[in-house]
Amino acid sequence: MSATIVTASLSSAPSISPGRRIWLRFRQNRNGYVSLILFLILFVISLGAELVSNDKPLVASYHGKILFPIAHDYSEKTFGGDFESPADYLDPFIQDQFKKDGNWAIYPPNHYRFDTLNYFAKQPNPAPPSAENWLGTDDRGRDVFARLLYGFRISILFGLALTVTGVVLGLLAGAVQGYFAGR
Repeated sequence: MSATIVTASLSSAPSISPGRRIWLRFRQNRNGYVSLILFLILFVISLGAELVSNDKPLVASYHGKILFPIAHDYSEKTFGGDFESPADYLDPFIQDQFKKDGNWAIYPPNHYRFDTLNYFAKQPNPAPPSAENWLGTDDRGRDVFARLLYGFRISILFGLALTVTGVVLGLLAGAVQGYFAGR
């Protein structure tokens, strides 16, 4: 009678796929699971680096017109300047234009790109961390946080591209070897 009960309980137990078993085992490793979540959060943030750290406003209104400087380059003349060159949105003149009645601009949380030089900085370079430069600036005045964010994205995407390329080339080489070894 006990053999019947054991057989019945084994046959009614749900079968778990090998992938599901690996995932459940990985989730038990708390440090690994928290690291994966942290990595994915950082990766998603770095994919939208232009929305987090950029020297151009995301959206702006100037004299009743809605502008998208993040997607289109506007000349300084668009904002009342004298030159046809692209507007420098860190320039105090341009920032004052957005503070006038009816004008506004929505900037990303960090006002610098990886290559932005802040000519209007209040401290000499390299500058320590501040409210304006979260991790400070390097010796040329470039924002360290912005450089880390953009650099992280490039490094991870490069690593993923190398991995995919290696897998594809390995599969092709293995398939060719398997085909010709069987002849």
